[in-house]
Amino acid sequence: MSEHHASIIWQRESDTFDYPSYNRSHLWRFESGVTVAASAAPEFLGTPDRVDPEEAFVAAISACHMLTFLAICSRKRLPVNRYTDHAVGFMAKNSQGRLAITRVDLHPDIVFDGDSPGREIIQKIHHLSHQECFIANSVNTEIRVQSPVRVSDPPTD
Repeated sequence: MSEHHASIIWQRESDTFDYPSYNRSHLWRFESGVTVAASAAPEFLGTPDRVDPEEAFVAAISACHMLTFLAICSRKRLPVNRYTDHAVGFMAKNSQGRLAITRVDLHPDIVFDGDSPGREIIQKIHHLSHQECFIANSVNTEIRVQSPVRVSDPPTD
């Protein structure tokens, strides 16, 4: 169906290669030409001002859910003006006793253009978005959607 490529580039910057001293900073390069400065999470001796794989994983789940949600709304002629999400991933031991992102909670805030389709329809669209999201279909992580919905932007005075 399709292929997706990423190049990961790391170069040692330390004199030694013992666990506490080697650098975790690296680059992610994509075919689009985008380069992302990445590192391990700070808890694993990474650089805090770079994206870590766990954050990227949570962002990929959130973005895939959003893009699927928007596609469904577009097909149903339910215009969306804005969609923001503050997703949270939780690392814990999985059923095999290994560390994993075991759950991701999505907190989308969706602003529809005009009348809201209603909570029941929105929940059905979220459910369908989860079923059709390529990333969600690729992982064992539990994904929960907790969604407040606004019909339109609040008036500005």
